[in-house]
Amino acid sequence: MRLAIAGFRHYHILWMYDSAKENPNVEIAGCLEEDAQHREATKKKYNIDFNYNTYDELLADKTVDAVAIGDYFAKRGQMVIKALKAGKHVIADRPICTDIKELDEIRKLVKDTGLTVSCRLDLRYMPQTERAKDIIGSGEIGKVINISFTGQHCLNYGARPRWYFEPGKQGGTINDIAIHGVDLVRYLTGKSVSKIDCARTYNAFADKEPDFKDCGMFMARMDDITLTADVSYAAPKFSGTLPTYWNFYFWGTDGMMNFNLADSRIHIYKDKEYIIECPDRKPDYLNDFLTDISGGKSIMETEGILDSQRDTLLLQMFADKYGE
Repeated sequence: MRLAIAGFRHYHILWMYDSAKENPNVEIAGCLEEDAQHREATKKKYNIDFNYNTYDELLADKTVDAVAIGDYFAKRGQMVIKALKAGKHVIADRPICTDIKELDEIRKLVKDTGLTVSCRLDLRYMPQTERAKDIIGSGEIGKVINISFTGQHCLNYGARPRWYFEPGKQGGTINDIAIHGVDLVRYLTGKSVSKIDCARTYNAFADKEPDFKDCGMFMARMDDITLTADVSYAAPKFSGTLPTYWNFYFWGTDGMMNFNLADSRIHIYKDKEYIIECPDRKPDYLNDFLTDISGGKSIMETEGILDSQRDTLLLQMFADKYGE
C-alpha cells in the first residue's frame, strides 16, 4: 500500500510516519503540511521531506492508495471527505471530525464506495482490553450496571500546539479526549450511547486562555448501563503516570472490575480481590488498517470507529448546547 501523510499539526501523526517507515507492506508516497511555518519547523526537527504543495495535489496522485490525516481537529472532517471522494482509504488521528454533518457524509461515502476509515484509538491495544472483554461477556462480575472512567490530561502550556486555543480549531474537549474512553467502553460492551443525561465543558485550569473550555464531564446511558466520565485538562504536570489517566471502573451485579493505563493488571473485587496479569500488547494500527481494507477481521473496523465518533460528537453537542 502506498500511503500519503497529510497534516503534521499534531505530533500524534508522527506515530504513523514512523510506523509506515517500519512496515514492509507500506510505502510512504509523500508528505504534506500546508502551513509554511509548521512545515519548516517539522522538516528541521524530524528530517521529514514534504513533496506535496497542496492537498488537492496529493489527492490527484493516482499512485496513492490511502491518506493518513493529522491536521488540526476541525480541518480533518473535510479532509477525510475529500480523500474518500478521491477514492483513497483513510487512517486518521483522533478525532476524525468535529461536526456531526461531516460524520454523516463520511459514513455515506464509506457505504457507497466500500472504502475504509480507521483511527488512532489506541486504548483498544491496552494489555487488559481483550481479557476485560471476556470478563464482561462471560458474566464473571454479573450484569454490568455502571461504568466510570477518567482520562484527565495535563494542559501542558508551551508544548501543546498553539491552535488548540484558537477559536474553532479544537472542537471541544469531550470530542478531543473522550473518544478514546467511549470507544473502549463500546468495544468492551458492544453498546452505544442511547441517552445523554448531562454533559458540561467549562474553563477552570487554562487561566491564560479563558475562552478555552479545558474541563469536560458527562453522564450518559448505553442501553441499560450508566456511564460517567471526566476527561478534563485538569492533571498537574507530573513526571510519572497519574491514576486519573485512563482509569476504568466497571460495577456488575456480582462484582467490580478496575484497570488503568499505568500497569497491565486487572483488579476484580468479589468476595476478595483477584489480580489478573495481562501481557503487553504493541499497537498495530497499520496492519489492522490493512486487514480491514482487505475485508479481514480487524479490531479497528470502520463501522465501530465511526459509531464511536458519533457517540462522542453527540456528547460534545449536548455540552455545547446545555452545559454552560
